[in-house]
Amino acid sequence: MNSIELKSRAKINLSIDVLGKRQDGYHLVEMIMQTVDLYDFIKIKELESEDVVIKSNSVDIPLNEENIVFKAINLLKNKFNINKGVEVFIQKNIPIAAGMAGGSSNAAAILVGLNKIWNLGLSELELQKIGLNLGADVPFCISGKAALAQGIGEKLTPIIGLPEETSILICKPDLFISTKKVYESLDLDNIQYRPDNKYLLEMLKNKDVKSVAKHMVNVLESVTIKNNREIDEIKKIMMENNALGSMMSGSGPTVFGLYDNRDDALKGKKELLKKYNQVYVVSSSEEGVEING
Repeated sequence: MNSIELKSRAKINLSIDVLGKRQDGYHLVEMIMQTVDLYDFIKIKELESEDVVIKSNSVDIPLNEENIVFKAINLLKNKFNINKGVEVFIQKNIPIAAGMAGGSSNAAAILVGLNKIWNLGLSELELQKIGLNLGADVPFCISGKAALAQGIGEKLTPIIGLPEETSILICKPDLFISTKKVYESLDLDNIQYRPDNKYLLEMLKNKDVKSVAKHMVNVLESVTIKNNREIDEIKKIMMENNALGSMMSGSGPTVFGLYDNRDDALKGKKELLKKYNQVYVVSSSEEGVEING
């Protein structure tokens, strides 16, 4: 096998709590993550030369060593002394720099794909350990589904996620948010509202989407919304169109709303498209990286 195609899925956060900061600058978190059926297509082809070539339909991502995909390839090449090259085509559908782990998800797909192409025989757990060197979201993106993430995001406990009939309206405004800056600006001693993750896990188990939607909390909103009022406006439009609840994903700027009625979600989408280009209605997913065919 010298080529492979994969789907690399986006994620949303149903909660984010930041509990503290380690000496090395990483923040300690406790959050609920869920993969959704919005994905990039990744094509990997082995080359005879040792080159690493990245191509994409998007002009907004780097195609050099700054891309996390490039780092993922080199990580495996160095770790297993592989002297073959790789060409990767990334068909971008996940909004970029959106708080939806698009880059991490692409890196996850590279690890899964090259594990197959190069017959490395690595288990999912081993791939996740390697993925952690690339970023805290990569291990989750490999396995997908829903998980409680703790530590710096690497300690994953699989949980029951959103029922598949839940419709999720996603809107990415045209803003750039620096995750690093958001975390640095968070005043850990003065966080007013924190998520009750125990309660949320219980409600997910009971398939009580209404209660989940009503009690979602992302502590990073307090930082991001202060400087970006549009996020509040998007939440408001979603709620006016019968969302059960609406919240920012990750450090932003993407906002999502949960719906028990797809028609309401589509009505909200129509409303948001008057002002924003990147608007999607998707469902939750029980998959992480998926190999095509």
